[in-house]
Amino acid sequence: MANNCLSLVVHGGAGAKRGRDYSREIAHMREVVETGRDRLRAGALALDVAEEATAALEASGLYVAGRGSSPNTDGRYELDACLMDGHTGRAGSVAALQGFESPVGVARAIMDWTPHVMLAGEGAARFAAAQGLAAIAEDAAWFTHAGLDESNHPPGTLAHGTVGCVVRDAEGRLAAATSTGGVFGKLPGRVGDTPLIGSGGWADRGVAISCTGQGEYFMRVVAAAQLAHRMRFGGQGLAEAADAVLAEIRALGGEGGLIAVDAAGNIAMPFVSAGMKRAALLPSGDIVSEAF
Repeated sequence: MANNCLSLVVHGGAGAKRGRDYSREIAHMREVVETGRDRLRAGALALDVAEEATAALEASGLYVAGRGSSPNTDGRYELDACLMDGHTGRAGSVAALQGFESPVGVARAIMDWTPHVMLAGEGAARFAAAQGLAAIAEDAAWFTHAGLDESNHPPGTLAHGTVGCVVRDAEGRLAAATSTGGVFGKLPGRVGDTPLIGSGGWADRGVAISCTGQGEYFMRVVAAAQLAHRMRFGGQGLAEAADAVLAEIRALGGEGGLIAVDAAGNIAMPFVSAGMKRAALLPSGDIVSEAF
């Protein structure tokens, strides 16, 4: 297939606030998309590119995921991630992970090397260590606390941040990945939508989705799978299905957004929040990167 059939979208979270300068994030997301585009043009699989792009977002420290995460009320860092291969239906996820650089990398290892979909907490950490995945000291100095302002994010307000990626490769395969440090001021053990297949992420042969926002609301409507099922069983188009899911979240009092790509390479990046950091390789080959 021609290169203009490739589609790639990343997000850096739906927590963008008016009046803040996101030029570093916008430039970085563009770089991530450019790298992913080059990988796709070289024949890389959608799943690999989704993982690699999400890992780059985690490692940057610019977003509330991976190195940019903030601690829970006990001062511990519990991170979540998932990824799913639409072509095969395989999935992997990790919840409440402590002590490792790339949650999405741990989720990929769970997918590839266990019969399970999800591992959590201490068991996930032991598995990651056994796999030789990159560990970090449980030390606040490693984390950048992206977007953290204690006065603006008191506990219980569900202030949030997430990263993710959706991809359509040259063979039409779809994949999605999502990663987060969770909401600010979260209780120990809190798990949101991000590691839950069908809530924070989903991929099948028709569409790939990564969600961002107040996870409690995305869980209640099973946002990612609902979007896919609206398309598959309800006959809705990508944009219509995405808008309908976010309308349900808004009606419940929640906020957030999502990114999605369908089998034809069409892209959706809607949000019901002040902003959403995002960048996309369009089917035309153009790249867009913005926060509002």
